[in-house]
Amino acid sequence: MYTIQDLYDLNHTAAAGYLSQFTYPWEALKGIKDMILELGSRLGDDFVEVQPQVWVHRTATVAPTAFLGSPCIIGAGTEVRHCAFVRGSALVGENCVVGNSVELKNVILFDNVQVPHYNYVGDSILGYKSHMGAGSLTSNVKSDKTLVVVKSTEEQIPTGLKKFGAMLGDFVEVGCNSVLNPGTVIGPHSNIYPTSCVRGVVPANSIWKTGGVVVKKV
Repeated sequence: MYTIQDLYDLNHTAAAGYLSQFTYPWEALKGIKDMILELGSRLGDDFVEVQPQVWVHRTATVAPTAFLGSPCIIGAGTEVRHCAFVRGSALVGENCVVGNSVELKNVILFDNVQVPHYNYVGDSILGYKSHMGAGSLTSNVKSDKTLVVVKSTEEQIPTGLKKFGAMLGDFVEVGCNSVLNPGTVIGPHSNIYPTSCVRGVVPANSIWKTGGVVVKKV
């Protein structure tokens, strides 16, 4: 329930070919920078290289106070709002919203993703039409700096990664001011209550409630 096939419809990202090489989505984190550089080198005339290794679609809107670090790609129809901080190694899909004071680093955002208000998203992949409420963020390094392990009720999977935020499946809704701890995996169509502290694997079509109680959607 946490493979790329389980979490994502690859028809909704320019990274489809890259992601299809892997079984688990976190295996793709180390190569995001190189993938963006390769993809950017063959983008068509619909994209403008506004500065070295920063490609923005002609229909995207980027506020003058936003920072776009290299390499990154901003897709068609996407809005990057005031004071957004794209540190680099960010593939932002079509019709996304990257909001005020949002920080992105080493991420893939599928099409129609919304991170609209005061979010930090690092070393993470956000699926089609996923949404992070205001103030919600991914925590991508454990406090003891040990390697991240993905933990479900059935097994534990070592990732070999020191930096690993969260994998959000398609149509995931994360409530305001929630923290997604390192190695969090949330299945498609699941909801996270506001102010939650989430860790481990949340199955598809589930609701993470206050206190970490998980129930299936009716």
